[in-house]
Amino acid sequence: MNSFSGGVAVITGAGSGIGAGLAWHAAESGMTVVLADADGDAIAALREDIHASGGSAVAVACDVRNPVAMQELADRTYRDVGPVRLLVNNAGIEQFGYLWDTPVANWQRVLDVNISGVFYGVRAFLPKMMATDDRAWVWNLSSVGGVSSIALQGPYIVSKHAVLAMTECLYLDVESAGHGHHIHVQAVLPGAVKSNIFESAGGVDPAEGGDVAVVEAHRAAMLEIKASAMDARTAAARIFDQAADGRFYLLTEPEYVGSAMAARANVLAAQRPPSRRR
Repeated sequence: MNSFSGGVAVITGAGSGIGAGLAWHAAESGMTVVLADADGDAIAALREDIHASGGSAVAVACDVRNPVAMQELADRTYRDVGPVRLLVNNAGIEQFGYLWDTPVANWQRVLDVNISGVFYGVRAFLPKMMATDDRAWVWNLSSVGGVSSIALQGPYIVSKHAVLAMTECLYLDVESAGHGHHIHVQAVLPGAVKSNIFESAGGVDPAEGGDVAVVEAHRAAMLEIKASAMDARTAAARIFDQAADGRFYLLTEPEYVGSAMAARANVLAAQRPPSRRR
């Protein structure tokens, strides 16, 4: 908690789910939180709740798919709020269905939000964060899906593998540029955390021959998992604690996500094809 006891935190996708949980924890730690989300109403309500609890927050409606909007978010934050000590590139969406059934627009939206949104955040904020020797943190949200292969979630899984690779490369870039002593790049791999990501997940178009039944069956299965998923604020507390310990991989469920990482490593080492898993 002492590592994050003040300064400014910027969190994308802060309007719900793990983003909101991270925002609450940052505010309770004494940080001023910039809540960024495409859902302006959600972050406005969260800002008021944080203020009512004695915390400090600013709500900024922002579409992470827009590099200009992300640069404006960075410029506005540094101008009106202060230098950023914690950047959390969290915004993400889901997509269900067979890969060949996925509408092109849905595919592009997942990549734009989940991958490009992270890149735009890095590009907008990192130069400003590296301009001083102040300690700062960058968290990019991957997932247990970033070390897994899962049927009927291809676009999402692709995106989370990409975010993990991007974060590992960013870590090396920051080290190579001589900023590793004060910029801490960390990859967040949550397991199941309560959110509305499954309800709002994209589907397929029956007019294009998409198998709607298999999509909705998978959605129902995911909602069963959600019923026993971790509370977002509990997940946030675990992430903050591990970040303060200096770990690179921040896992909400160390045993479960760790076992998925080990299973992935074993598959690659043995050069086996992937196997179906829930």
